[in-house]
Amino acid sequence: MRASAAGLRAMEMSFLGNTLDRQSTRRGDKPYLDELLRRPETQIVLSTDKTLVFASTEPLKVGHDLNSAIELGADPAELVFLGLRPENGQAVFATTLPHRDEDLEGRPELHIQDLRNLALQNAFSEQDLGALAQARALIHWHRTHTHCSRCGEKTVMAEAGYRRDCPSCTAPHFPRTDPCVIMLITDGDRALLGRPARLPEGVYTTLAGFMEPGETIEQAVRRETLEESGIQVGEVQLISNQPWPFPANLMLGCVGSAISKDIEIEDDELEDCKWCDREEVIQMVEGTHPDGHRIPPSISIAYELIAGWLEEGSR
Repeated sequence: MRASAAGLRAMEMSFLGNTLDRQSTRRGDKPYLDELLRRPETQIVLSTDKTLVFASTEPLKVGHDLNSAIELGADPAELVFLGLRPENGQAVFATTLPHRDEDLEGRPELHIQDLRNLALQNAFSEQDLGALAQARALIHWHRTHTHCSRCGEKTVMAEAGYRRDCPSCTAPHFPRTDPCVIMLITDGDRALLGRPARLPEGVYTTLAGFMEPGETIEQAVRRETLEESGIQVGEVQLISNQPWPFPANLMLGCVGSAISKDIEIEDDELEDCKWCDREEVIQMVEGTHPDGHRIPPSISIAYELIAGWLEEGSR
């Protein structure tokens, strides 16, 4: 094993560092929240449907002050309370803007950026990236749940953004997080890697899929692997987890042991799937693969699973 393989995890996966005190017991305390909003240091994270909107400062600041947010179109009735920074008590809120990205492009006072790119660029501390992940997931939910799923009436925000209520049928609606299994399946010194068509050219990654109702993590790993690759899996272990706000998932990172060998791609999830030995995976990591194949960046749990497997093999 080359020495470079031992240093694979120079950068941890992203969105794990959120340290905000969410103050969940005070979400219904309107006077308290109003007082927080009046503080000049309070920050408002702004988002469109797909991207975050910052002021063009150097370095970037996580949020805007309340007046700037309102000037950009933020609705004060739709402010989500994210929490307080433990180091200084600064309040952080978030909300959506009624704009498309193209409506804001070309404005020199604004910096528009996707959260994934911010993580790749290491543009913020891990604490701030975690807070932005919280913001993006909640904002996406509010943008896509403006009406009651029971009667169709328009809903109103409640509990500082952690509930929407229907004034017509009184149904409460709560933000959702969708659990996904993401798994590195191994056969001795080989790892199973696949290539969904949505990924950039040449990228191979671990298999993944949504959990279904009434399913354990282990059952979901076995079902998804069989559906995507035709490989049967025996033992499964949960290794780690990661918030993944694209739009609002919790990735459950697992490793599993294959009990069959022959790959059969039967659906349209993958355009390719293959067994890779350790030497080939190292080439993918180092950028020396003869066919230009590579693995996902280190912000993702897929990288963490692959790097962990390589490190185990070097001991």
